[in-house]
Amino acid sequence: MPQSFSTGLMRETGWNVLDYELREQKAQTLGAVARQVEQALAVLRAFDAGDPGSDREDRRSALLDEAADRVWAFMIQRELCGFRNWEAVVRDYRIPREVLNRVGQVRPKAD
Repeated sequence: MPQSFSTGLMRETGWNVLDYELREQKAQTLGAVARQVEQALAVLRAFDAGDPGSDREDRRSALLDEAADRVWAFMIQRELCGFRNWEAVVRDYRIPREVLNRVGQVRPKAD
C-alpha cells in the first residue's frame, strides 16, 4: 500500500505529534500574518483615498514602512511553510510597488 494512504495506520510517536503541532503553529501564524498584511494595506489605501494634509508625506511614509514590515514578515512565514511563489501573492493582495521596494529595509528606530 502507498505510504500516503497508510498514514492512519502509522504509530503515533513523539516526533509525529511534534511535527503535527509545528505544522499547525506555522499555519496559524501564516494566517495571522496574512491578516496583518491585509490590514496594513487597507490602512494605506484608505489614507491614499483621503484628503491631503500638511504632514501627509511623513504619515504616508510611515504607513508604507508598516506595510513593508508586515509583507516582509509574511514572506518569511510563507518560506517557513514551504511556499516560494510570490507572483500570485503580490497580485492577489495588490501589494503596491512602493511597498515592495521597502521590504527588508532596516530603518533607524525613532526615539
